[in-house]
Amino acid sequence: MDREKGLAYCGLACCVCGENATCAGCRNDGCADREWCKNRLCCIDKGYRGCWECPEFPCTGNMLDKVRIRAFARYIREFGEEDLMRALERNEKNGIVYHHPGTLVGDYDQYSTEEEIIWLIRTGEKRR
Repeated sequence: MDREKGLAYCGLACCVCGENATCAGCRNDGCADREWCKNRLCCIDKGYRGCWECPEFPCTGNMLDKVRIRAFARYIREFGEEDLMRALERNEKNGIVYHHPGTLVGDYDQYSTEEEIIWLIRTGEKRR
């Protein structure tokens, strides 16, 4: 867990992403895709810390089309950024994997609904 990397505008958890060791995190302008990312550009334009602050959340045609990312943003909307960071840190210590090495998928991606993903975030327990 690298808290300095924080959370992306869309809800991605840069803080537990190990995909690019030199990335400083989305909101620290570290993401290689920052110039074309619809979520980042929209949030900056509207002055939001993230999509979860927008009254139009969740919108479509962007990163929020992915259930995991939408669930993370919804979690932040309901419980706050710090609560998500604490839950991710606890889950990581307990073996919940955000990204498996060399992939962009992990344990949070095995579920198909926001409710299931939020349950995993809250409890740290994988459903069978």
